[in-house]
Amino acid sequence: MAQILLVEDEINVSSFIKKGLEEEGFHVDVAYDGAMGLSLACSNDYNLVILDVILPQMNGTEVCRRYRESRGYSVPVLMLTALGSTEDIVHGLEIGSDDYLVKPFVFRELVARINVLLRRKGMGYTARSYEYAGLVLNTETKTVNRSGRSISLTTKEFRLLELLISSPHRVFSKTSILENVWDANFDFNTNIVEVYVNYLRNKVDKGFPVKLIHTVIGMGYVLKEEEDENTK
Repeated sequence: MAQILLVEDEINVSSFIKKGLEEEGFHVDVAYDGAMGLSLACSNDYNLVILDVILPQMNGTEVCRRYRESRGYSVPVLMLTALGSTEDIVHGLEIGSDDYLVKPFVFRELVARINVLLRRKGMGYTARSYEYAGLVLNTETKTVNRSGRSISLTTKEFRLLELLISSPHRVFSKTSILENVWDANFDFNTNIVEVYVNYLRNKVDKGFPVKLIHTVIGMGYVLKEEEDENTK
């Protein structure tokens, strides 16, 4: 799952982009000003950074320049801005960005450009099909079925099941699930993981004699066929 940092101060725009990219299978962190964006970019290992140009505290071109000075050119940077003159684009490319997309934009073009940049770095999002014990999840078609029975999931339910089925028999802690399915800064005291695990059980296990989603007491959750004395 590619990790993306989005630096965008317009709440509606950032929410729209984050939601759309997460539905495409990416993990997205958001910064709402340039200083926060630079701090997150330099202190975390992202696969791609999306930068608005006009930002509070520090503009996007300055963020890009300082980021390149600090971390080099291994991570692609996509500038996303309303400033679309030739001079603006050339300047953005010259200070270290890899691509430049002008607002307003078509969302599928943003996704296409992201995938191109990630492929160049060997991190392109690859659609996969997982299968375990008759349960099949396809990341391209966003479909799930068990023993031929179609299962309808919400976006978060799908991402949670994708995490579990990607490593059957691996126990995922609540913290790990929150970081991978929700947000790195999510309230870790929430019971949202328990709630969504229950949602998944009702959809994936209900009506089947063999249960796949188990709680490992004191440790987390696991996808597997067999139960043992520590699971339920």
